[in-house]
Amino acid sequence: MLVRDAMSTVVLTIGPAHTLRQAAQLMSARRVGAAIVLDPDTAGLGILTERDVLNAIGAGLDPDAEAAHAHTTTDVVFAAPRWTLDEAAAAMVRGGFRHLIVLDGRDPVGVVSVRDIVCCWSPSHTAVPA
Repeated sequence: MLVRDAMSTVVLTIGPAHTLRQAAQLMSARRVGAAIVLDPDTAGLGILTERDVLNAIGAGLDPDAEAAHAHTTTDVVFAAPRWTLDEAAAAMVRGGFRHLIVLDGRDPVGVVSVRDIVCCWSPSHTAVPA
């Protein structure tokens, strides 16, 4: 099975100036665990995950004052839609993360998570609600 078969095509894109609260609200409303952070000043993509938000709040930071860019991972490992799920899982294990932005050329077309992969690998192939 390929990444394109498992990835979520619900791609949430936010700007670097979004607050952590705004990012968390958008992620919750879309039922996704990560947001792609598009910074027009750097022309690069980053990722902000639910764990990034949790770590910031756990450290006592104010989610209404903290901007997404301060908590965004910018050295992102990207997946291609044609990768196998084994390749995606191996990249996640090597990097110690749970989400991969999927690029088709230079365009983000989805996000694949550990949950997506596990659901595909499970015998029932039934998605678990977030």
